[in-house]
Amino acid sequence: MRIALIGYGKMGKAIEEVALQKGHEIVLKIDQPNLHEFTPENMVKAEVAIEFTGPQSAFDNVKACLDMGLPVICGSTGWTDRLEEMKHYCAEKKIGFIYSSNYSIGVNIFFEVNKKLAFLMSPHKEYEVILEETHHTQKRDAPSGTAITLAEQILEQVKRKKTMGE
Repeated sequence: MRIALIGYGKMGKAIEEVALQKGHEIVLKIDQPNLHEFTPENMVKAEVAIEFTGPQSAFDNVKACLDMGLPVICGSTGWTDRLEEMKHYCAEKKIGFIYSSNYSIGVNIFFEVNKKLAFLMSPHKEYEVILEETHHTQKRDAPSGTAITLAEQILEQVKRKKTMGE
């Protein structure tokens, strides 16, 4: 598969390493120094874009890829207040779009355990559900997309909780 990487930080480099090991080809790496290369002429070389940037650019990057007819896998967090808008845009364009706040298999198993635990805890008002997050020193966004996903899952089940901050 021919891949365009949008965002060539820690995750972009990790994706590149795994993709090359699996026999895929990285045809384009877009990051701050070469944003001018994020063009339809260059993107046509790719079969898919993998987007891992930041909240300030993710929505526009995904939208640009869809406008270029390129399916997108996105792992950028901090912009999901516009996720529903992007899902509708994707459906309108009829182009593939996959989003997750975390692509780790272990974390996705934990997401399922979290939903079940929140469901089981919901009727027990004598117990409080609290989520606390700790990160490595290089973590850029806090709360992380993973923590936001966990909190949203809890809020779906524990109706007495109204916001993430309570």
